[in-house]
Amino acid sequence: MSSAVSSSAVKQQDRVSLYNLSDITKTMESGGIRFQLSVPHLNIARGEKIAIIAESGCGKSTLLDMLAFISQPTTSDQFEFYPSALTDPVEVDRYWQNNDQNSISDLRKSHIGYVMQIGGLLPFLTVRENINLSRDVLGLPDDGTAVELAQKLHISSHLKKLPGNLSLGERQRVAICRALAHNPSVVIADEPTASLDPFSADIVLKMFVDLVEELGTTLILASHSWQYVKRFGLRRLSQESRRDSTTRTMFTTIKG
Repeated sequence: MSSAVSSSAVKQQDRVSLYNLSDITKTMESGGIRFQLSVPHLNIARGEKIAIIAESGCGKSTLLDMLAFISQPTTSDQFEFYPSALTDPVEVDRYWQNNDQNSISDLRKSHIGYVMQIGGLLPFLTVRENINLSRDVLGLPDDGTAVELAQKLHISSHLKKLPGNLSLGERQRVAICRALAHNPSVVIADEPTASLDPFSADIVLKMFVDLVEELGTTLILASHSWQYVKRFGLRRLSQESRRDSTTRTMFTTIKG
């Protein structure tokens, strides 16, 4: 694992784009209700800490899945992703249009770390093996990264345990370690503390934010908790929702 990024290095890279999106839409329908998410413009810089704060059903997870290259936009004018500060952008929308699943998968495996609400740990793997999973997928060696991250999140004593022997808070810390173990460009977290009590949630999220700051990793976090924006210095994306009872459609716009 590379050494922690210095504060000066973060300042140099914090205005370099990671994502650049224009006129993105995602339309879905379920149970006779139509949902449309619109992203008129969104630019996320390397090293930023981003928050999407809204209630359930407002499109937070939908946007995260598009940013993680899991879900294809219905329409897009521009969807650029910069794998590094020194490379030209990847036009992700071209991959989608050409159904280039291999390139999309490679982007996702190499550059995205994802923390789900419940962690998504494999119950038959130890904590160390779960953390190393993101590295194993890329063919990276077990170079001590798992141990280092576990120490930073205070779970190094659990490395040989199975997830079933851990508390919910400890499992979420393992999931955070796994998301960071392959040194991704961005870590995306979909309400990672939703299953925890408020006290445990604050502890885990503080550890999470402190670690991504130390590593200089971009963080995109979805949550219900407005207080996290100010407490952890997150940039909140603006979000507006409205319902059209005539067409039974919910429209959500997110921009930033």
